[in-house]
Amino acid sequence: MTEMTPRRRLRCAVYTRKSSEEGLDMEFNSLDAQRESGEAYITSQKAEGWVPVRDRYDDGGFSGGTLERPGLKNLLADIEAGLVDVIVVYKIDRLSRSLMDFSRLVEVFDKHGVTFVSITQSFNTTTSMGRLTLNILLSFAQFEREVTGERIRDKIAASRRKGMWMGGFVPMGYDVASRKLVINDAEAATVRRIFQRFVELGSATTLTRELVANGAINKRGKPIDKGFLYKLFRNRVYIGEAVHKGTSYPGEHQAIITPELWDQVHAILQESPRQRAANTRTQTPALLKGLIFTATGIAMTPTATKKGSRHYRYYTSMDAIRNRAGEGTDGFVRLNAGMVENAVVQHIRTLLLTPEVTARAIEAARRECPEIEQPDVVAALTGFDALWESLFPAEQARIARLLIERVTVSADGMAVDLRTEGLGSVIREMVTPRREMAA
Repeated sequence: MTEMTPRRRLRCAVYTRKSSEEGLDMEFNSLDAQRESGEAYITSQKAEGWVPVRDRYDDGGFSGGTLERPGLKNLLADIEAGLVDVIVVYKIDRLSRSLMDFSRLVEVFDKHGVTFVSITQSFNTTTSMGRLTLNILLSFAQFEREVTGERIRDKIAASRRKGMWMGGFVPMGYDVASRKLVINDAEAATVRRIFQRFVELGSATTLTRELVANGAINKRGKPIDKGFLYKLFRNRVYIGEAVHKGTSYPGEHQAIITPELWDQVHAILQESPRQRAANTRTQTPALLKGLIFTATGIAMTPTATKKGSRHYRYYTSMDAIRNRAGEGTDGFVRLNAGMVENAVVQHIRTLLLTPEVTARAIEAARRECPEIEQPDVVAALTGFDALWESLFPAEQARIARLLIERVTVSADGMAVDLRTEGLGSVIREMVTPRREMAA
């Protein structure tokens, strides 16, 4: 005799919903009627292993057009916890009136192996016919989503062609009023200044350093970086245009940048970053020009060579340039400029913290400005590193000429002579802004 395999026990949850609160205070209301029908259906399927769960999932006074319902949320939580196998509803619209929401719920049910039944519509996903019906409904839901998406995209494209603002992150220089871009005068002035300075400097790196040193921030209140600058320079909103999928249309808003300034910026951007960097280097004075000498007093002048697309900077002995390499050059023909400059700056940083130089700095600063006090000078010397890093190259070269009397290189190393009076000028420049801010 063949042994019967016991049927799997299916835990069934009855979900009920009523849109209005009318009649919910009655002893036997619509929710009770739905629940009674659901429990009766579960009882009829007892032979298939169906048993009701004890928890109630009722939403009285909630619309079927939203998923934000407490009873439904509790049901979904129990489904995810693996406590429910079958959902029983009186009609499909009790679960949801939105096909899109309905398809989302079905995705959750499928993920956790849960089926559902509509007892008045012969709709049962535990059967092959029920699953076929479900697939047809979901196909229509997918069709509805695609058609809606196409309509939205077509509307956005048509609005863009008319130059209308269609939302999104508001660019710096503008605010939104009545769904239109309007100029923010303070931000617009900053945008114009950024475009103009880029034309003057020709370098996004140098401009970024200058903006950070001046405390410039973007519309989100964060420091401006190079990525922000490149996005700014390529945003055609600033010349009064609206862009959709790469095509520009006349916008409804007012331009901030003139077409001439836009063209100047983009003429620079068309050059390669390497070329722009090379241009910047040639425009920026060498840090040690006129300051560096060999031990025998021969001046070393800035020179540069190019190999392929790369530029190399040097300080070269004037004797070598004049083809007098054998006449007392101390063996120095040329030195790597970057390495020498970094070594000199590091040497200055070390010297500024020595007691001897600190005393000289205090004396020199008081000659420049008698009201400067000793703690101000010490604080300025300690903060020199931060000041130096915030300066752009031309300003670093100016400070170097104030601080350095002479740099001498020899076989034994390098010596840096500081200018005492220049030290006083630099201290005064550093202390005065701090005092003005404190006042």
